[in-house]
Amino acid sequence: MKRLVVLVLLGAGAAWAVDYSGAWDADVDLDAGSGTAQFDWKQTGNKLAGTYSGALGEAKVTGTVTGDRIEWSFEATPEGGEAMKVTYRGKLAGDGSIQGECDYGPLGKGTFTAHKKDSSKQARTRPPEAYKRRKFTSIVA
Repeated sequence: MKRLVVLVLLGAGAAWAVDYSGAWDADVDLDAGSGTAQFDWKQTGNKLAGTYSGALGEAKVTGTVTGDRIEWSFEATPEGGEAMKVTYRGKLAGDGSIQGECDYGPLGKGTFTAHKKDSSKQARTRPPEAYKRRKFTSIVA
């Protein structure tokens, strides 16, 4: 007699999420030159809140996370300049870094790679809260 074992995840469809909370150092290459930026985030669900510090001073950061993709922005005023919005869009790479594109308004567009300061705590995938409440059912025929 053949046995068929089927595992059914009730309410399937919950995607794995990435936890970006923590301090990150970013290497930034813009049309106007290169530099570094530091970010410190707290992730709650798919929302990010935190701080930026770098060549433009310090600013509050807000953003969103969708799966392994992340987007954040902040308002900054360069010394002697006008206020501008800075936007980053990236994706989690296989090595735990974030890689993507950034837009510094009048300073130009470019690319970045960010690494978590404590490399032992790189961004990691984790099941969303809804997944933790799911039950597995086994059917044997």
